[in-house]
Amino acid sequence: MVLPVLVAVVLGLVWLVSLGATQVRVVDAARETARAMARDDPPAQAIALGKQVAPDGARIDVQRGEGTVRVVVTAEVRGPGGIFGFLPGLSVDSASVAATEQQT
Repeated sequence: MVLPVLVAVVLGLVWLVSLGATQVRVVDAARETARAMARDDPPAQAIALGKQVAPDGARIDVQRGEGTVRVVVTAEVRGPGGIFGFLPGLSVDSASVAATEQQT
C-alpha cells in the first residue's frame, strides 16, 4: 500500500525538478537570443542560437523596439506518464530585453 504512494511522490518530485530545469533553459535561451539580436546578428542565426539552448519544442518570439530588442521564450513541460499522464502540461516562459549596440 505504501509503495504506490511512494512511487507517486517520487514521480511528482522528478517532475518538479524537470520543471525547474526547463525554466532555467528557457531563461538562458531568452538571454542568448536577445544578446545576439542586440549585436545585430542575423535574426535566423540569433534564433538558431536560442534554439540550441532552449528545450525541444520551445517557441521564440522576437520584437524589435526603438533601441531595444525583446525576446520571449515559451516551453511546455508535460507531466511524467502513467500516474500523472492525465494532467495538462505547464507552460514556462521568460522574457529578456537588451539594448541594441551602436555600429561603428
